Amino acid sequence: MKKIIGILGGMGPAATADMFQKFIQLTPASCDQEHIPLLISSIPDIPDRSTALLKGGPSPLPAMQDYVNRLISAGAKCIVIACNTAHYWHKDLQASSSVPILSMIETTADAALQSGLKKIGILATNATLTTGLYKQEIEKRGLTYIEPSPEDQALVMESIYTLKAGNFDKAHEIMSKQKDNLFAQGAEAIILGCTEVPIILSKEATATPERYLDATLLLVKRAIHWYNEK
Repeated sequence: MKKIIGILGGMGPAATADMFQKFIQLTPASCDQEHIPLLISSIPDIPDRSTALLKGGPSPLPAMQDYVNRLISAGAKCIVIACNTAHYWHKDLQASSSVPILSMIETTADAALQSGLKKIGILATNATLTTGLYKQEIEKRGLTYIEPSPEDQALVMESIYTLKAGNFDKAHEIMSKQKDNLFAQGAEAIILGCTEVPIILSKEATATPERYLDATLLLVKRAIHWYNEK
């Protein structure tokens, strides 16, 4: 049996589909059988991560642990999480998992360092910023971390939830202004640090990939590397 990668998704479904699509796009396959075996959990009843962290809402950890265990029981030998904010619970998930769970945060911070750029902006959820998930890893590597102003961050969140509600055009209109503001603050590259953001800014990230660090894309590349290791 080939190694199987499990995707812990559903946070939200569009972000999960984006990760799946990136696996397909990045795998040099000439037929169905050459693609990477994936098991995808896209069960969207996991409690909202931002609400849990910022408003005392129900923890998503029990549900995430349940779905990780289901993926492992189904044959997954490695897990990737299709949600940045969910990585707040990465250590807890790894502690209860019998297979490796690759970190999107560490993978992206490593890519930022390897890029040779020094000033790194971020577009992410309030919870990801408040918990310092990326800030800690970026600054640990000696890089400058730049995040939106409180006013701009409110609009970043509006854009993310607008996409979740299915309005891509409005979400893009809002987020485009926020990435311009980060570049104006001196950011040399921007981490797309919420799994909805690469979808919203897909055209920009495709046109000038050197200016964006797509956390989803980077994690998929790392997972493919894991799969290809002997």
